[in-house]
Amino acid sequence: MAMTLTDARRIIAAAEKAAEQIGQPMNIAVVDEGGNLVAHVRMDGALIGAIDISINKAYTSRAFEIATKDLAAYTQPGGPFFGIHASNSGRIVIFAGGIPIRSDGKVVGAIGASGGSGEQDHAVAEAGIGAF
Repeated sequence: MAMTLTDARRIIAAAEKAAEQIGQPMNIAVVDEGGNLVAHVRMDGALIGAIDISINKAYTSRAFEIATKDLAAYTQPGGPFFGIHASNSGRIVIFAGGIPIRSDGKVVGAIGASGGSGEQDHAVAEAGIGAF
């Protein structure tokens, strides 16, 4: 199953609703199986510095098939992926807010949310996935 624009819009709408409920404007991005951007929204009042972060969180989750909050544990000094954030032309994000999207056990895309705390970003991304 491929990630369609219709899917991405539905995922983003659910994530936006969650961000509104917690009162935190966000940037929300959805990428396809190849890590390519399908859709992005910057909610009114969301930080402009978080645009690239949301897109790169989605890319990171797709590229490594792991939630960025879980990847972070492996990237600490002495960890097996220490320094990975410098790979892929600096696109790798190692803090919460990116989650892979799976269909029948296969990663078909990912969502990235940025603009709040790590916990808020992750929760908003999870809400988006719930609409897939």
